[in-house]
Order: sequence, then C-alpha cells, then structure tokens
Amino acid sequence: MILKDKQFVDVRSPSEFEEYALPGAVNIPLFTDEQRADIGITYKNSGKDKAIQDGLKIVGPKLSEYYERMKEVEEQAEGKKIVVYCWRGGMRSGSFVSTMQMLGLDCEQLQGGIRSFRKEITSLFEEQIQSPKQYVVLAGGTGSAKTDILQDLQSEGYPVIDLEGLANHRGSAFGQIGLKRKSQKQFELDLWQRLMELKNSSYIIIEGESNRIGDVFLPEFIIKGKEKGSRIEIVLPIEQRLSIIMDTYDPWNHHEEIENAVHRIKKKLTADAREEIFHYLESKDYRNVVAALLYYYYDPRYDHAFQQYQQSPTMIESNSTLENYQKVKNYLLHCFENRELV
Repeated sequence: MILKDKQFVDVRSPSEFEEYALPGAVNIPLFTDEQRADIGITYKNSGKDKAIQDGLKIVGPKLSEYYERMKEVEEQAEGKKIVVYCWRGGMRSGSFVSTMQMLGLDCEQLQGGIRSFRKEITSLFEEQIQSPKQYVVLAGGTGSAKTDILQDLQSEGYPVIDLEGLANHRGSAFGQIGLKRKSQKQFELDLWQRLMELKNSSYIIIEGESNRIGDVFLPEFIIKGKEKGSRIEIVLPIEQRLSIIMDTYDPWNHHEEIENAVHRIKKKLTADAREEIFHYLESKDYRNVVAALLYYYYDPRYDHAFQQYQQSPTMIESNSTLENYQKVKNYLLHCFENRELV
C-alpha cells in the first residue's frame, strides 16, 4: 500500500494509538481506554448484542463531535484519500465509516485494519533476508558524529536508514534522555516504510549499532547486513567528541536522567571510576562526567567490539565533522559510481 497519498484516521483508544499508529494518522477514538476495557468485559460476559448496545450509548451522543473532527481532517488532508482504521478492520472502523459516508463525507475503511500491516512488514523483512542488499556501515566511537553524517547524507538523497532516528533512541545507556520511547511495532512499521522508499536502491547505509537500540530489537536482516557490510570507521579528536556529546545530551537540563543512567551502568565500572564519575556529577561538572564515561566505559567497550569484526574498515579521520562527511561522500562515490539518490 502507498501511504503518502492517504490521510489515515485511527479510531482506536488513545493507548492503542500511542503504542502503534500509521504514519500521519489522526486519532479520533470512539472509546476511552476504560470504556474499551468495559465493553470487552461486557462482550465476554453478556455477548455481542449487549456490547454493541453499550457501545452505541457511548458513541451516539458524540456523533456530531466526530463529524466536526472528520470535517477538520478533510480540510487538512489536501485532497488525500481519507482511510479509517481500527485494529482488525471490524465494527469500530466499519460503523464509523458507514456513518460518516451517510453524512456526506468521503472516506473508506482500511480492510484488515492496522493488523494487516503486520503481514506486509513480516513479508518485506523476510524478503530482505532472501534477497539482501549491500550494506555500508558507519562506525565510530560515541560522539564521532555518525548520526549527523547519516542525516546529512539522507537529506542529500543517499539511501540511509537512520536506525537511531527510527527507534527514537541514541543507542546507549543514556540514549533515551530527552526522547520519547517507541514501541517495537512502531519501529518496525517505520522501518518498513523507509525500506519501501529505498526499494530501488542496491545498497543501504546504516550506523553500526548493537542488536538492540533502547527498547527495540533490530530485525535479522539488519543484523546480517551490519555483520557483512563494508565498514567505515569515523575518528574525531576527543575534544570534538566531548563537545558533540554535550550539545546532543544537554546535561544541564537532564541531570536526574543522566544520574539514573550512570546508576544503571555502575556495576560495570571499577570502584575508582564510579567514585570519579559521581564526584563530577555531584559538582555538575558535566564535561568531565562525559570524559570519564568515555575513558572508563564507552571507549573500552567499543574497542572490544571493534576487534570482533574480521573485515578491516576504511578509516576516515580528521579534526572536523564536515571534513569527515566529505570523505564519506567521496568513499560512496568511489564505491558506487552511479550514485543512487532517492
């Protein structure tokens, strides 16, 4: 299904929508979370007819509100087809669409509901295993501006999958700071959408990540692509790395979150390292907190992981992110002479 020419309306409860929704969807919930739970209990204990009656008592008085909301959606859709969905394409979306159509609004139901996308996602992920693309893996220590380089490449049309961006997590114990958590289902749907955008590209550029980013797990085809792909190692001087990390995490406004993250990893630190880091934290000397974390924790772990790869990487090193970015572009132009832009 092509998503960009449709405006989706999600009539599921707020918590369902919060966990997992189609791109750009507007939530017009027929029931609150509590009402949905109550109707489910009624259905189980008293049957379908009683559950429908209870549902109508809730929905009926709000029809004019739903109509006004749909009129707003129609005005903002800019000619896109309005598609309404619930979980499995059942009564919630079906009755809503029928009612709106009777009131003169042009909309349709998504057959199979949002659940139908799970089959498309699974199918595409399996296809990626059977017919893998070539991967270019951007690696480097924490603070080497890999994500910035990836995002700049993507803005120029290179076939990038920004895994951290899709996961809404920076890929470390501190990676959730200042960011909203994303569910596995939402991550996979967003990844599916990006893969569809890159379906004509013969190669994909990703960042070297662990198999888990925050709360989400990478699918098998990404893990295999990362293991077998061509690696580019980005190297920046420590002072530049420290500045990038400070700008990214804004520790002055996230002290408690940083402290909690340090507590989560403290068992992996020596007693001396813990004492030093917590001393800097207490005095809010964040630059030295970051420097100590790199020295005692992140760089040793990265160096160990680096040794696990059999293939030698292409080393890209300079004193500036901009220069490294240009070197990465030169590498891509050399390896892929007919550069594919999307």
